[in-house]
Amino acid sequence: QKTSPPFSTNSYDAYISPDTLNLSSFTKVMKKLQEIHPGASRDKIVAALLEVRKNNKGTLSGLSLSSIVERASVIL
Repeated sequence: QKTSPPFSTNSYDAYISPDTLNLSSFTKVMKKLQEIHPGASRDKIVAALLEVRKNNKGTLSGLSLSSIVERASVIL
C-alpha cells in the first residue's frame, strides 16, 4: 500500500512528484534559481526544472543540486 507524501499548500507542490526532489532540495533549487534569474516567474522556473528532468531520462536522481541549477539556468 502506497501513501502519498504530505504536501503543503504552496502552488508549486502540485508540479513535483515524490521521486523528483524532496521538498527541502526543491526549495533550495527554487531559491537559487530565483536569485540567478530574478525576472523569471515561479512557473517558468518550474517548467525549466521539468525540462531538466525530461532531458535526464525523466528523473533528477543522480544530479547534484548545482548541476540541476546549471541545467535549469541554461533553459531559462
